Amino acid sequence: MPGDWMRQIDRLHAGLVRRDDPTAWVREADAVRASLRYPHLALRGPVFGVAAREPGHGGTWRAVRPVTCSTPQEARDALNSLLWFRAKDGDDAPAERRALLAAVGLLERAAPDELDVLGVRYRVVRADEMARSGDEGLEPPRPTDVEPHRTSWEGDGDTSSRDPGTCLQAGQEEPSPMAGALRLALRRFAYTGARFPAEVRADSARAVETHPDVVLLPTGFGVAERRGTVWTPRSSLLPTPHDARRLLYESMTGAWPMLFHFDRRTTEAYARAARRFRAARRANEVRVDDTLFRVCRIERLVRTGPDGPEPPRRSDHDAYGPMRLHPVADDEEDSLPSG
Repeated sequence: MPGDWMRQIDRLHAGLVRRDDPTAWVREADAVRASLRYPHLALRGPVFGVAAREPGHGGTWRAVRPVTCSTPQEARDALNSLLWFRAKDGDDAPAERRALLAAVGLLERAAPDELDVLGVRYRVVRADEMARSGDEGLEPPRPTDVEPHRTSWEGDGDTSSRDPGTCLQAGQEEPSPMAGALRLALRRFAYTGARFPAEVRADSARAVETHPDVVLLPTGFGVAERRGTVWTPRSSLLPTPHDARRLLYESMTGAWPMLFHFDRRTTEAYARAARRFRAARRANEVRVDDTLFRVCRIERLVRTGPDGPEPPRRSDHDAYGPMRLHPVADDEEDSLPSG
């Protein structure tokens, strides 16, 4: 196994040399420095999304919804909406629309992790989310991480996930030796330690055998908070560092004072810190009193096996069950209401 691991890394290195891409070399050097400065991986936990395998595409599984949901049911709800809006807005024939709505009906009353609709197999998929860490805490964005072409501190911006379209099958060409090394190193990754329940550890060990390969999803960014020595996630996953910076700024100046009922002194302290953070333009952390907020770099891995990407595990629990999310179709007119 060690020999095979080294041969794969050598092939990745040879491919980078053949590309003769100075930008790729800079990114690779950046990744090497990060692996030395932040040598550990801090597990954040599972996230879920939706993948699909369409006929005529070589049986390839691809993400069709972002793999960012906190529970399997949230991902099922995302699939519910995907199919409902296709029935509402698509050009499908009446019979096909009825098939889409039948699948929506099933998702309203049951919790399947996989279903076939019009020849497409959809699956709720599971990923593990983690960040690099070192003596300085969690890894911030790297200088070579892609930023938006135009940055704005107001409004939502373009926070579209880069997940949809990502291939979720092993055997894809890696972008660099360091990415390939990380993927290979994570193949034997499993939950260990007494802080995880026994059923979680058992499911994790089983997944290493049933889904032995690993696919890395596009890198994301989020906000984490440190009080003392403990880091706590404070945001969802976003596609660029600036998206996370803007969310942090907006949270400090608007959402958090209302949500946490800050008093006047605390509200003003957060507002002053947020102005300093924004004025620095590309800062990745800000401190308020004894609390440090940092924009962090987040990695996600999806396990895959002979039958494709890993679905939710038995120990992955939902906070709520299936429900109706959209208006009911008018069967007689064979149409759907707006909304």
